[in-house]
Amino acid sequence: MKNLYLIGMMGCGKSTCARLLGERLGMPVLDTDEEIQRGAGLTVSEIFSRYGEAYFRQLETETLRTISEREDLIVACGGGLPLREENRRLLRESGTVIFLDRDPGKIYDTADMSLRPLGQEGKAAFLERFRNREPLYRAAAHIVIGDFETPEKTVEEIFKRI
Repeated sequence: MKNLYLIGMMGCGKSTCARLLGERLGMPVLDTDEEIQRGAGLTVSEIFSRYGEAYFRQLETETLRTISEREDLIVACGGGLPLREENRRLLRESGTVIFLDRDPGKIYDTADMSLRPLGQEGKAAFLERFRNREPLYRAAAHIVIGDFETPEKTVEEIFKRI
């Protein structure tokens, strides 16, 4: 089976849904941010503060290249991973891409933004970031999910659609 990639804004539930999907399907789960942190020996926040966003985005692409060579994984992708055209192509070619299209206002109001470098600029900036990213998420996605009553119901909807 090809990989299943979960994409969407930071805090939309990608990691939680990936873990639940992995349990249900008996597949290993990876998180691109965790893979980057392990490889760099630094947190995402440390990478951003020391080297900047462009360097982090390059690490994302390198990590995705490695992951895309594997199969049978469920991958929770960092919120900005689909920004690069190369990344969108790698995602679509190596798996099924699922966009978790959760309301960005609700994400901002309920997710902890304290450790998210791009979540520190306030709600208006977060909503603007979503408006800029949404077309790229849709361009990358094979499936769009909008049911977020609970993580379990979201995963049930994903399971029906795959």
